[in-house]
Amino acid sequence: MTGGDRGRGSDGVARRFKRYKLSLIIAAAVLPALLVGPAAASSLWPGSGSLFADNKARQVGDLVTIIIVERTQATSTAQTQTGQDASVNFGPILWNSVPLIPGFGVSGKDNFRAGGSTTRGGSLNARMTAKVVDVLPNGNLVIEGRQTIIVNDEEQVIVVSGVIRPQDIAPDNTVLSTYVADATINYQGAGVIGDKQEPGLLTRLLNWLF
Repeated sequence: MTGGDRGRGSDGVARRFKRYKLSLIIAAAVLPALLVGPAAASSLWPGSGSLFADNKARQVGDLVTIIIVERTQATSTAQTQTGQDASVNFGPILWNSVPLIPGFGVSGKDNFRAGGSTTRGGSLNARMTAKVVDVLPNGNLVIEGRQTIIVNDEEQVIVVSGVIRPQDIAPDNTVLSTYVADATINYQGAGVIGDKQEPGLLTRLLNWLF
């Protein structure tokens, strides 16, 4: 065998060894995956294994976002008007056909008019998340939520409770406050500013006395 034949033979052995080594590497990478099986992807929503699954709240413990858009306006107007006219006339008093007292009359008039109006309004816009605390037999969801915000020692608390229908929940798991039945929306503030909004002790005592 010549030197060229020996060179070509050694190159073939090297190429076969490289292919064999590559096959071992691929087998080592694929074998564990075949033994373990497909990995189960975790989900934030139990029972939703697809991106197209319905992720809306449906059971106790689920969360739903409430979009509070409340605006109230009340106007009361009252008008009162009363009037009364009265008159009495007396003829002359005669004595033997001689008038002793001439005739006279008395009349009176009373008028009363009053009017007033009252206007009261308010608005509240907020966005908060509530929890489903109960599922009614008809499928409606009872929700309760509380949000507390403290800024510069001023505490603002929003409490929402009520009943919602599953079909009123939007695909992004939100529902408007106008769709909440038996809704109770309580918005309170506590702090220096809140304290100044209340009358003082002396003022309240005088109002109670008088």
